[in-house]
Amino acid sequence: MSSDQVLIRSTACAIVDQLNSGDVTPLDLLDALEKRIADVDGKTNALPTLCFDRARSHAKALMQKPAGERGLLAGLPIPIKDLTNVAGVRTTQGSPIYKNNIPASSDILVELIEANGGLIYAKSNTPEFGAGANTFNEVFGPTLNPWDLSRSAAGSSGGAAVALATGTAWLAHGTDMGGSLRNPASFCGIVGLRPSIGRVPHSPAFKIDRNLTVHGPMARNVEDLALFLDAMSGEHPADPLSLPRLTISFLSAARSGKRPKRVAYSPDLGITPVDPEVAAITRKAASRFAEAGVIVEEAHPDLREAHECFHVLRAFDFAVTKAALLRNKRDQLKPEVIWNIEEGLKLSVEQLERAEAQRLAMAARTLEFFENYDLLLTPATIVPPFPIEHRYVAECAGKKFDNYVEWLGIVYAITLACCPALSLPCGFTASGLPVGLQMVAPSRGEAQLLAGAKFLEDILGVRGTTPIDPKAAPR
Repeated sequence: MSSDQVLIRSTACAIVDQLNSGDVTPLDLLDALEKRIADVDGKTNALPTLCFDRARSHAKALMQKPAGERGLLAGLPIPIKDLTNVAGVRTTQGSPIYKNNIPASSDILVELIEANGGLIYAKSNTPEFGAGANTFNEVFGPTLNPWDLSRSAAGSSGGAAVALATGTAWLAHGTDMGGSLRNPASFCGIVGLRPSIGRVPHSPAFKIDRNLTVHGPMARNVEDLALFLDAMSGEHPADPLSLPRLTISFLSAARSGKRPKRVAYSPDLGITPVDPEVAAITRKAASRFAEAGVIVEEAHPDLREAHECFHVLRAFDFAVTKAALLRNKRDQLKPEVIWNIEEGLKLSVEQLERAEAQRLAMAARTLEFFENYDLLLTPATIVPPFPIEHRYVAECAGKKFDNYVEWLGIVYAITLACCPALSLPCGFTASGLPVGLQMVAPSRGEAQLLAGAKFLEDILGVRGTTPIDPKAAPR
């Protein structure tokens, strides 16, 4: 195996150790990534925009500091999702409207990542405005699942997940409203975390207290995920919702060996159909906790209002953020985005009042649920990766969905409950496609979530299944 291949297959934590010891340089990593992208990304289309010149310039400036004093990431390259601004780098949001947009300044999260030693070398693909859990758009086309190139990588952080799965990234940035960090992680066999509201600062846009969407880390394993969460976290005056950095690192929490005492498993949260194979794989994974003496019970909080509540609050968010585009650029918007905006513009104050009250009630009931359980486990997605030509999942287990987002209820219910949640690789279907287990903790409980996820990851033994070379569809 070549030295480049050894680097590509190393963990992010191991790479950071080598950067701090001086065994490798940030420029070595950029060279290895550029070669790997040339070898595999043409098959998957995960990273359509590259900025290696910018990354090398930042690397040379960082290398003026002594090794060990270059931040938590120490010169590790990071791709940023194409919804988030990076100064001087094409940022399209997956929309023809912004296909030539080059922002003059970066999001404060990007500035924080760079201040912690991250080098931005690429933008990862996303559906238009992040709408929909299948990564395709009119600017760059679809991103394909490397486990089977005929399948979807999910979304909206699909490009980020595929980059991790194929070895064109060690860590990756994403965002999540209705599962956009968790669904692609599940479909691609990597780990994606939706943190608590405020854990990761970002530049406010359109509404100062928007909180359905959060930014978060993606990685190939739990320890790497925790490392990146440490580098992304912290209070920032430009984001009024941002939380102070904790005194103990998330990486230390992940490595603590602390096990939960009692966990709950639910195949469906009482609100959604689930593919039987996915249910069986996730149930078996959850039951493995019992081998270590953890009590595993079937239970879930009462989230019965999730579909109605999310439909209203998501539509309102689209109206607030995209109504001007509907008025002025309607012909350049995809049908799903138009539908979302129009649904939002039709809302009454009474509907918003009802949805906010529903969310408050679900969050309260979920917090009460966690008085008896340390973690809640569910499928991260209700189906295995579906054919890329399907824009979304129209039905599951005999139930037809009313709209293009209803199939995501198992993840957006957790969004509404204000809980941190991650998708952990937990097994494969009979046809060899990855399945993720959603692991949920109470609000601001990332430390116990990461500890429990690392504990189960060790039991399941699936760590190290990525990166892979993209695979053609089985004949």
